[in-house]
Parts: sequence; structure tokens; C-alpha cells
Amino acid sequence: MNGQIASKTIVFAHGLFVTAKSWADWVTFFQAKGYTCYAPANPCHDGTPQQMWENTPEGLGNVTFEDVVEKLAGFIDTLPEKPIVIGHSLGGLSVQKLVEMGKAAAGVCIDGAAPAGIIPTQWSFLKSNLPVLNPFKGDSVFFPTKKWFHYTFGNTLSREESDKAFDELVVPESRNIPRGTTKSFAKINFDKPHVPLLFIAGEKDHIIPKSLNEKNFKAYNDKGSKREFKVFENRGHFICGDKNWQQVATYVNHWIDQN
Repeated sequence: MNGQIASKTIVFAHGLFVTAKSWADWVTFFQAKGYTCYAPANPCHDGTPQQMWENTPEGLGNVTFEDVVEKLAGFIDTLPEKPIVIGHSLGGLSVQKLVEMGKAAAGVCIDGAAPAGIIPTQWSFLKSNLPVLNPFKGDSVFFPTKKWFHYTFGNTLSREESDKAFDELVVPESRNIPRGTTKSFAKINFDKPHVPLLFIAGEKDHIIPKSLNEKNFKAYNDKGSKREFKVFENRGHFICGDKNWQQVATYVNHWIDQN
């Protein structure tokens, strides 16, 4: 096998439309398992959700996917050991890049965005993402609505549950981060040996459909590198924050222990 998990450090990479606060329960969970945990914020995402709505950071609209990855890589370089990197959504693609860059002891991609070259064709993906990617909006910031969030993230939740999650976690977002997933920096060398990778998909995810997750997973070619694909039934994109999130965290913990 290529690489081993020999780290007691975890770095969590958050996705779009949220802040590092979205990982708070996971940090607590894995700290109780003996890990040193960090959840750094993406560029221009340091404030609380309320602060980001009331005073949207200047420059947020210009933040790119490369900016996100480079900030994570720079943070990892300050640590005493290579961490296990766990990412959700856009953070999942960040994990793939960090693994390729040799920055991780292992990677976990949960409902991860697809790299450049893996073409999404699913209607739910297009319906979810086109309002954000809209090229006619330039560098303007995208302001999610509760209706949009319920379809994209909270489709397995009641509207009341989805609205509550929105109020607690959701923030305005740069359109240029997801646009960057189609550019050269977001390509992955699928032939390169890599440390262990776990891909997790929510069966009912609208914004990053299960089939897109599986296509991403199957693109890796190195036979000597360990990777695994796991589907959680009846889960949407809010898989890391819904009432059953501990089942997913426990699965990740067991996978780490077994590798």
C-alpha cells in the first residue's frame, strides 16, 4: 500500500456557504477520541455567520479555489506532523488537492465537489449550482436563500429543520471558488500514488449527487494506493450536520483505525 495513517492530528476543511463553525461537533467528537483537531477558516470566512451577513467581508467575491487550498496548505505546513484531512463538499475537493500535494497522512472526502475534467450532468447538480456559477454575475457575492438551501443541502430535512440550520450556519459566498473547480488548478493526477482516501456520498444529495461522487472515486488508477467508497442511505448534502451525523463520524473514525 502507498502510505500509512500514522497521525493523531486532524484538519477539517469546510465547504461553501458555511464557516468553520460547521465542523464544531466533529472537532469535539474526534478530540474525545484523542486527536488534535483544527478547523481553519477559508479566506474571508473568519467571522460568525451573523457577522458575515451583516458586514460581508470586502474581497469575499474575489476568493478563488486556489486561494482556499493554498491557505489550507500553508496552515498544514505549520503543524508538527502531516494531518488526516477531512473535507465536506468543496472541502472534499480541497482534500484531494492536498493529498496530491503531499500534505496529508490520509484524506476523507464527504460529498466532495468533483475535480476539473469530471463532468457533472445530473439535473439536481445543475439546478443547485447554476444560480451560484452564473457568469453574468461577475465577482458579486452569492447570497443563499432558505428555499435554495432546502433544495440543495436540506432536502432530507423538514423545512423547519432546514431553516434552523440555515440560520445557524449559512453565509454569503464567493462565486469564484466553485467556478475554479473547472480550471487547471482543480485537476487531479489520478495516476499518482496516494495516501489512503475515503469517499463518502449521501444517497439523496442534490448538489453533489451520489453518482458524481462515485465517478470521482473511480477515476483513481493507482492499484497500490488504498481507497474506499461508502454510501449513506437517505442522506442529503447536510450529511455532516443532520441528526445522524455521528454515524458518519463513527464510520470515519473506524476507517482511520483500520488503516
